[in-house]
Amino acid sequence: MVKQRTVLIVEDDPNTAELVATYLQRENFVALVEHDGARGLQLARERQPDLLILDVMLPGLDGLEICRRLRSESQVPILLLTAREEELDRVLGFSLGADDYVVKPFSPRELVERVKAILRRVSPAPAVSQVLQHADLRLDTEKHKVSRAGQPINLTTSEYKLLQTLMAAPGRVFSRSELLRHFYDHEEAVVDRVIDVHINKLRQKIEPDPGHPVFIETVRGFGYRFAEKRPDA
Repeated sequence: MVKQRTVLIVEDDPNTAELVATYLQRENFVALVEHDGARGLQLARERQPDLLILDVMLPGLDGLEICRRLRSESQVPILLLTAREEELDRVLGFSLGADDYVVKPFSPRELVERVKAILRRVSPAPAVSQVLQHADLRLDTEKHKVSRAGQPINLTTSEYKLLQTLMAAPGRVFSRSELLRHFYDHEEAVVDRVIDVHINKLRQKIEPDPGHPVFIETVRGFGYRFAEKRPDA
């Protein structure tokens, strides 16, 4: 029997929350609903859902602050739900660790498909264990762990997927559009700058000197690549 996935919806509009919950339940999800930001954060910590749908504009504690707090302690996938359409808001949401972003008004069916797509991306792959290593940077695909010089590095789901994609093909240049397609089934919903945000945050975590990266290289005018191993490495 397939285990039901749990989705926590933190949305202050009861009609919207009920609509989303109904469509998720039709697809065999367990849907939890909370209308208050602070209580939603507490529920997320207590129940540890498989995915969190967060409205940005919440009373008291807003969705972006909840996203920031959860991302410092958890890798739970987060989908932001908001009426804001400005590109800056999207980039801010992704910079805080959100996995996807849906603007109101939205199609409930599309929202459910996005939830499924996120969960597919974060589900552990049944592939054979593989360790990707460059100098003292190590990525274990079976354990989903990253370390440098033996010290563990805590990455978000998006950061981990991005690093794995780049490390698996050292020297290959990936355009921003290619990298976007690795993470989002609906590319029109995001912008190229999102990749720049993820790259910047990833460099802050894995590079000895983020201002002079030695692992993730920028190929001006094209995109990014992971450094090729030195012959003596």
